[in-house]
Amino acid sequence: MSGRELTYIEAVREGLAQILERYPESFILGEDVGAYGGAFGASLGLAERFSGRVLDTPISEAAITGLATGAALLGKRPILEIQFSDFVTVAMDQLVNQLAKIPYLMNCELPVIIRMATGAGTGAGVQHSQSLEAWFSHIPGLQVIEPSTPYDAKGALFAAIHSNKPTLIFEPKILYKEVAQVPIQPYLVELGRSRVLVTGEELTIITVGSMVPLCQQVVNSSLVSIHLLDLFSIAPLDRAGILKAAEKTGRVLIVTESYGYFGIAAEVMASLIEQGFKGEMRRLTSQFSPIPASKHLEQAIIPSQEDILRAIKGMMNENKNEK
Repeated sequence: MSGRELTYIEAVREGLAQILERYPESFILGEDVGAYGGAFGASLGLAERFSGRVLDTPISEAAITGLATGAALLGKRPILEIQFSDFVTVAMDQLVNQLAKIPYLMNCELPVIIRMATGAGTGAGVQHSQSLEAWFSHIPGLQVIEPSTPYDAKGALFAAIHSNKPTLIFEPKILYKEVAQVPIQPYLVELGRSRVLVTGEELTIITVGSMVPLCQQVVNSSLVSIHLLDLFSIAPLDRAGILKAAEKTGRVLIVTESYGYFGIAAEVMASLIEQGFKGEMRRLTSQFSPIPASKHLEQAIIPSQEDILRAIKGMMNENKNEK
C-alpha cells in the first residue's frame, strides 16, 4: 500500500473520513466536533464534507454516550469523541452499565467507538491529564486499545468498526504531532495483538501509549540489547505475546504512564506469573499522585528517559552481582 507521512491526529482524521465514506450508517458526535473540528482537530473539515453526519452535542458526556448506545441499537455506527479521557467519568453509568452490558443482555452487536485524548505531558492539570485505561479494561464487553503511532491510530479505527464491539480508543495527546508513514488506503490492524518494535537479547521492555517513543529513545541510546514490545491492545491483553517477549531475554521492565497500583503493569506481571515465567520483573510507572499543571512537577510524576535508563542499569547490575 502506498503511503506518506502524517501526524498522529492527521491519521485519525483521515481514518474518520474514510469510515464516513465507506459506512453510510456511521456518524461522528461530540462536543465541538462540527464547525470547530474537535478539541484537537480530529474532525476538522469533516462537517462540511459529510453534511448532517458530524454532530455537535451539548456538554453532557452521559447524554452523548447514551445517544451513541441507542443509535447503535438502531443499526448506526457512532463514533463518539470525548475531549479528554478524564471527562468519561461523567458517563460511567452509560458506559459501564449500559454499553458494555447490552450486548450480553440482548445478544446483539453494538459497534460504538469512543475516542479519548489521554495522559499527561501538556501541563493541562489534574482533570485533563489522567490515564484511566485500566478502569475500563476491568469491564467485560469493552475493548480497550491505545495506539502509539499514526499507523496504528488510523488502522485501529477500521479494526474497531469492523469488530462490531464497543471499543474505547485512548489517544495519548502528547503524541498527536508525531509523524510516521501511513498508507492512503483504508487498512485494519489486528486487535488483541502486541507489536515487537525492536528485537534484543538482554532485557525486555513492555510498554504502551506515550511511553513507547520514550522507550524507543532509550533503546537507541542504551548499550544494553533491549527487546521492545508495544502492548497496543490492553483489553484483550496479548498474554501469549507478552510471555514470548519476556522469555526472549528472561528479564522484564514494564513501563507505563498509568499508575502501578492495580494497573496495566500489575496485570502484565500477574499474567507472566500465571504463565510460569520465572525471570526477573520490575515495573516503572507514574507516581501515585494527581498530575500537576506545573510542567516541572508533572515531569517529576511521570516516567522519564532518565528513569528508564536508571531502572535498566539497576536490573543489569543486580544480574551481575548475582553472578
